[in-house]
Amino acid sequence: MVNSCFCYQTNSLLVHRDLLFMSTIEALKPAGRADVVIYMPYYAKTKHNWLPLAISLYRQGALEGKRQVQGGEPISFVCSWYVSKLPSDLTRCRLQFDGQAELSYEVTLSNSEFIDYLIDVIMNFKRSHFTDFPRGFYRKLLRFE
Repeated sequence: MVNSCFCYQTNSLLVHRDLLFMSTIEALKPAGRADVVIYMPYYAKTKHNWLPLAISLYRQGALEGKRQVQGGEPISFVCSWYVSKLPSDLTRCRLQFDGQAELSYEVTLSNSEFIDYLIDVIMNFKRSHFTDFPRGFYRKLLRFE
């Protein structure tokens, strides 16, 4: 069960869990072309259409979702990260499951790699209406790769 007064810090701002966007992905406004162009060489053409939304999501610095568990109930998570501009910059990403500090994990990725995962999050949401990262992200987060 998620603690309703769970708070976390992102980009030097304290964010209360209840203030996070309930349907963050549905409310996204695409990033402008000038911001998208510098990221395009990092992705296959099939992902270019998703890039403006993924950059917009990235700029928010946080995402709330649910990890689907085979044979069990989904587990809520809050993911936060530091935002920077360039694709080659590093992003430190923190993910906390079920509002429990002992279930917190961090990973450092290049912005281009992290935004690729955000593209997958958006594509998955459009298909299933669940906000969740792909397995590859969790393998990196849990250091299985």
